[in-house]
Amino acid sequence: MSDTSKPPQDLAALRQRIDTIDSELLRLISERADCAQQVAHVKTADDPNAVFYRPEREAQVLRRVMENNPGPLHSEEVARLFREIMSACLALEKPIKVAYLGPEGTFTQQAALKHFGHSAISLPMAAIDEVFREVEAGAVNYGVVPVENSTEGVVNHTLDSFMDSGLHISGEVVLRIHHHLLISHITRQDKISRIYSHPQSFAQCRKWLDAHYPHAERVAVSSNAEAARLVKTEWHSAAIAGDMAAQLYGLDRVAEKIEDRPDNSTRFLIIGNESVPPSGTDKTSIVVAMRNQPGVLHDLLEPFHRHHIDLTRLETRPSRTGAWNYVFFIDFKGHIDQPEIASVLEEVRGHASDMKVLGSYPVGVL
Repeated sequence: MSDTSKPPQDLAALRQRIDTIDSELLRLISERADCAQQVAHVKTADDPNAVFYRPEREAQVLRRVMENNPGPLHSEEVARLFREIMSACLALEKPIKVAYLGPEGTFTQQAALKHFGHSAISLPMAAIDEVFREVEAGAVNYGVVPVENSTEGVVNHTLDSFMDSGLHISGEVVLRIHHHLLISHITRQDKISRIYSHPQSFAQCRKWLDAHYPHAERVAVSSNAEAARLVKTEWHSAAIAGDMAAQLYGLDRVAEKIEDRPDNSTRFLIIGNESVPPSGTDKTSIVVAMRNQPGVLHDLLEPFHRHHIDLTRLETRPSRTGAWNYVFFIDFKGHIDQPEIASVLEEVRGHASDMKVLGSYPVGVL
């Protein structure tokens, strides 16, 4: 017979063990930060304009952390912890400045913080082309812009901006998008007659709104953060926005996760001035202008098929240089430094009227 009267492990002893572990964690984090400072000294000694942030290096570290995670914490949760440690250590070397499509409290800011950590300096911009200009001018190190949503498709303004820009894509972030119906402390919930949000958010929540607020006026605004701001001053209105906007403006959630599709997500691109070396698991984006002739799409895609290159996205935009010419935005697995990728691109260049490599970059880890 088992002894059910045996007391549990002493709580005080467990707490003492946690205190000891915390002290060791603190020592190791401080040691890592000191090592990061030494890296900065070595780099600046060789080059005063040295680049401290290496996208491929950080992707490798996060992948290794996730692969070696023994649990019980989920691998993504552990990677997020390491993301913040690396962000804080990098800030000791040189804080990263990141421009994003604002205003403050948008999903794009959330994507920027997810990718660079909270020690990065994030600066809101009013438009996507402003993000591109700030990076091109060197006023910031990187920019973050939305490129596609799983429900509503591509963000054409971002694709158009790449056609006139010499910037490189240096990373990607995929963010699960959750929309909430938000009200302020002055809102009379039973009298809601107006709902503010960004047009894409209305589209992503259309069925829920039709079922729960079919008669409420839907007012489209420039961002979900702007929608949240407006609700603060109106007793009869609500907003559709995410967690950051709710926290920023102190709003309450009437309903959570009201998006029509539970897998609703948006992909964001990180743009910068430098190309990125291979990380081991990479993706390449190109833009191709093709001549207007029969079989053009076959000529464009056949080399990828023959070399077994996995395409992950293909988008078409009208060319601004010809009435019936088109440009193709293509994402595929692999890095331009790989011989087979270089061979495919050489073939594509032979069929195209113009081709530009937008960048090779690590596949999003978080």
